[in-house]
Amino acid sequence: MHSGDLIESFAEFAREKNIDRPTMIAILEDVLRTMIRKAYGDDHNFDIILNAESGDLEMWRTREIVDDNSEDIWDTDKIPLSEAKKIEPDFEIGEEVAEEVKIEDFGRRIVQTARQTLIQKVKDLEKEMLFDQYKDQVGELVTVDVYQILGKEVICMDEEGNELSLPKGEQIPKDRFRKGTSIRAIIHKVEINNGNPKLTLSRTSPVFLERLFELEIPEIQDGVISIRKIVREPGERAKVAVESFDDRIDPVGACVGMKGSRIHSIVRELENENIDVIQWTDNTNLLISRALSPAKISNIRINENNERVSVFLKPDQVSLAIGKGGLNIKLASKLIGLEIDVFRDIEGVVEEEDVDLMEFTDEIDEWILLEFRKIGLDTAKSVLTIGKADLVRRTELEEETVDEVLDILRKEFD
Repeated sequence: MHSGDLIESFAEFAREKNIDRPTMIAILEDVLRTMIRKAYGDDHNFDIILNAESGDLEMWRTREIVDDNSEDIWDTDKIPLSEAKKIEPDFEIGEEVAEEVKIEDFGRRIVQTARQTLIQKVKDLEKEMLFDQYKDQVGELVTVDVYQILGKEVICMDEEGNELSLPKGEQIPKDRFRKGTSIRAIIHKVEINNGNPKLTLSRTSPVFLERLFELEIPEIQDGVISIRKIVREPGERAKVAVESFDDRIDPVGACVGMKGSRIHSIVRELENENIDVIQWTDNTNLLISRALSPAKISNIRINENNERVSVFLKPDQVSLAIGKGGLNIKLASKLIGLEIDVFRDIEGVVEEEDVDLMEFTDEIDEWILLEFRKIGLDTAKSVLTIGKADLVRRTELEEETVDEVLDILRKEFD
């Protein structure tokens, strides 16, 4: 292989991978010097002159002329006088000899190895560039095309042909994808896995919902409205707390839009996920009241020491506060950062004799009680307010087990 063929083939490959010229030349020189070291043992007395665009390459070996009987005659940068005179009869001891070394002089095996090394270095550089490109985009919204649908993940492609993964756990449960369709997600994680960049997408992260709000609500883009906190159960329900820096602008109204016009596209993107937009406030009582909307709260008692809050409501408001499957109260707790206990307020008299579920561990297995806590039900009455069918559907418990639990809890209040 001639030097022009080697450099031209590498340059074309590098251009396809968007490798800039200085980097390309640095890689070429590094590989050529590796070739020289393999063939000659050292490269410090070699000069490399190359033009990656034209394919021109010159390699010059410079050696000092020494006497044939000199002790350092075998040094890589020395040449015996007798050998130098074969090149030019007028040479004398102490002068320097510059010889051009051709790529063909290295032998086919070394040149072939160099070619493979060049390609591998470009591939490694491409992986490094891809990692650097995406590690700074974590949390950013991207649009990608579905390339392949697998059991545990969906493989997507960006505009540059880079492969990204949308794992099952990062998909909204109602998501249904088809090959070739475009989808939106955020860059969730960028990792190196077995030497290869692993780009992971997410549609379940609260950050994904935040980016959609920034995209659809001009006031958020302009910085007039700020998103303070987002909590969500992907595909089911979300609560978004917002505040306005302009007293003339209603942050909730601005986000929802006339007849829900602004938020409709976001809801559709999230497979009809219900979104509650709440005005943020530093008044904890007011924030709790807004978080449990649409339920009307009679009274609130906060115990900041054990990070719990007791909320009292009229009987007809309890189910609204808890929500379907306990979802409303679960998200409200996450939003305010406090565990919420719900109590009934009957005709102005607060019915406080509720019991924490974990008090029943002597009669009910703890793992069963934890199943109820997973769906936001912490007290006996919060479980009793939800129908058996919903409890079976929302937990992983058998119908008979739910019946036994309900019977034990009812007896507590009989």
